[in-house]
Amino acid sequence: MRFTRITVSPEQMGGVPCIRGLRIPVATVVGMAADGMTAAEVVAAYPDLQLDDYREALAYAAEALRERELPLQGVA
Repeated sequence: MRFTRITVSPEQMGGVPCIRGLRIPVATVVGMAADGMTAAEVVAAYPDLQLDDYREALAYAAEALRERELPLQGVA
């Protein structure tokens, strides 16, 4: 997948992936979704954010996780 709404620049927020050059980190959007906020609530919280930005942020996070293995606690 090609991500057209995610930008990474060392001059902006230390190179953290952000939405469309805005100072809205992908991790913030994903964290809000993880906290149970709906897409509409996240977009309402950030007036510059668009629904397609929200969707692409989630897709970006999913793709990033496909690229690496994270340590998980085993099930007892």
